[in-house]
Amino acid sequence: MLSSETTPIEILLVEDTEADILLTEEAFAAAGIANRLHIARDGVEALAFLRHEGKDEEAPRPDVILLDINMPRMNGLELLALLKRDPDLMTIPVIMLTTSQAEEDILRSYQAHAASYVVKPIEFGRFYQAIQALGRYMLSIVRVPPG
Repeated sequence: MLSSETTPIEILLVEDTEADILLTEEAFAAAGIANRLHIARDGVEALAFLRHEGKDEEAPRPDVILLDINMPRMNGLELLALLKRDPDLMTIPVIMLTTSQAEEDILRSYQAHAASYVVKPIEFGRFYQAIQALGRYMLSIVRVPPG
């Protein structure tokens, strides 16, 4: 378990699958990872959050974005490309968190400057462990740019 003295990090999870959202929330909580997890269910919602539009007028700047690829309206690769072209958002680390193991998706993610590419395990226990490991990695190893 990580120290409760850890400063919480702001995480934007961009995910359209309710079960994966719930598992991610539970895994972070069970690992004692100090974070504030914000949810956007597709790229359009994520952009509104990041640009402080509408109901997201008071949204915090995330320290990291966990981004699924396969979503309605605007998929993760489209959103990633937009983020990395936006001078105000390009420094936010984006970790692709997806079920896709397609080499093309991996290559396109890194070409668009994703910080990491993590394949979500299908099996519940392994998914849970992967999210906990990802949370520990974000808190204990990674340094994020100042907001």
